[in-house]
Amino acid sequence: MAYHQLDVNFKQLSDAVLAQWRLIPPAVASDCMNRTQVMASVIKPIFAGARLCGQARTIATMVGDCGPICNVIGSARPGEVLVVDAGGAEDIAVWGGVMAEEAVHRRLGGAVVDGAVRDVADMRRLKFNMFCRSVVPRGPHHGFGGTVDATIAAAGAPVSPGDIVLGDDDGVVIVPLAIADQVLEAAQAHLLKEAKWIDGIRGGVSISEMFSLPQAQTSEPQR
Repeated sequence: MAYHQLDVNFKQLSDAVLAQWRLIPPAVASDCMNRTQVMASVIKPIFAGARLCGQARTIATMVGDCGPICNVIGSARPGEVLVVDAGGAEDIAVWGGVMAEEAVHRRLGGAVVDGAVRDVADMRRLKFNMFCRSVVPRGPHHGFGGTVDATIAAAGAPVSPGDIVLGDDDGVVIVPLAIADQVLEAAQAHLLKEAKWIDGIRGGVSISEMFSLPQAQTSEPQR
């Protein structure tokens, strides 16, 4: 079965803008979006220190089918991050070592799979930035069908082509392209504020004092 590809054009961010985004932790970006746009906690990197920062290409695939993903790996631009809704299936992988080899060769920014992957030793050797729901040996089939470059839901987060994908050891956050400028400005301001908090803590100020937290009320024990 042929997969369906939408004809979608999105604004490509410059290297200079993406360099600014690389300084923004996913947690800070989510804080600046009212704690939203976060993928479920089960989505984690396959090795410590993996990082994602790039614009999304989206794929919704039938459970156990890697066909549409393989096609997008071959056509995606360098730096783009493939985000795959694989139905959350944990017992059949839709991405493996050969696919990672091509993704690295084409200099893709990484991938997020709401489903399973395999050959993680190869991906770690390649230092391919893979985030996924699970790891399992069982491999995929090809050609069941799917949709490319549509808005998808991956682990509870909506993702559209061109959205900014941020990932680190905490997990993955999606910044909608439509509000990216505002979120970046807010995140940069937040980091400056956090730096002042840390300076205060190192100077002896307690977190309780810094945020004027309510203090405990002391009561005498009953006799």
